Amino acid sequence: MSNFGIDAELIDFAILSAWMDDAGLPRGEFASVETLAGGTQNVLLKFERGDRAYVLRRGPRFLRPKSNEVMRREQRMLRALSGTDVRHPRFIAGCEDEAVMGGAVFYLMDPIDGFNPSVALPALHASDPAIRRQMGFEIADGIAALARVDYMTVGLDGFGQPDGFLERQVPRWLSELESYDRFDGYPGPEIPGIERVAAWLDANRPSAWTPGIMHGDYHFANVLYSYTGPELAAIVDWEMCTIGDPLLDLGWLLATWPDANNPSAGVGAGIAAAGGLPTTDEIVARYATGSTRDLSAVGWYAVLACFKLGIVLEGTHARAYAGKAPKAVGDTLHATTLGLFSRAASLIEKN
Repeated sequence: MSNFGIDAELIDFAILSAWMDDAGLPRGEFASVETLAGGTQNVLLKFERGDRAYVLRRGPRFLRPKSNEVMRREQRMLRALSGTDVRHPRFIAGCEDEAVMGGAVFYLMDPIDGFNPSVALPALHASDPAIRRQMGFEIADGIAALARVDYMTVGLDGFGQPDGFLERQVPRWLSELESYDRFDGYPGPEIPGIERVAAWLDANRPSAWTPGIMHGDYHFANVLYSYTGPELAAIVDWEMCTIGDPLLDLGWLLATWPDANNPSAGVGAGIAAAGGLPTTDEIVARYATGSTRDLSAVGWYAVLACFKLGIVLEGTHARAYAGKAPKAVGDTLHATTLGLFSRAASLIEKN
């Protein structure tokens, strides 16, 4: 059976065919096979079989130690979200047995008829500022809907460790930053203000919060919109999902919100260049219309998001010194880290 140009060790279509048959899915030849681009290194393959379209998702070509566990967690999350009002790719079937497909866990989901706004906008959206403004409100509505889901009711008990979640954040990510010293040639983090941000986070941590589902990496690069209007079509890339404090997702959105005064920290160059988005204050107000959570400390969550994401991105900068990532990418992400900590400093001044 043809592998359609996809390396056989990644997707063996003979194995996939037999597995789909055993799962009771429609039989037939594979057609319209294409690799989908995404914001991660995970493999996304779209195809048709038996007059039905699918997207297959598996870990990257060179599986990391936790790649298969991430895929298992994504499957469990997408199953749990079925029947909720959270816009997400509908789960079809999954294979958690690593022995089936050359060591990789994989699953099938419905394709989403939508576009990602972080690169470019369709003509309709690019030409209408009212649509772009509503797109901003839609992304806030999406994360508010996720936070409303009772994770126990949908079967996600034990999916995360909510006890002590906020207390763990600062030491956890400072430890991660320290671990980058293992990369040969890395001179250590040169991030002005990091000690001040860490101290402020510890001193101002909210004392009470309600656990819920977190996407974990919520911004314009991880959502799809309808081609026909401003509607949010789906939230995608669930590899960082957990049970924690959902307000960190809102903080993440604010931390990465396009800002002409600090463009290096924003995500979504395409929609940012077009303009017309709501302000971050308007985003918080919109979120509040769909949530009963206490938003009085929302600035703290935005600072924590800047802190955490900045440290995550600095990891690629460190790997670049050791030749494990392209230098240009490392330099770019280091600049983003500096932009995020600059944004954190500005947020602290306001709070």
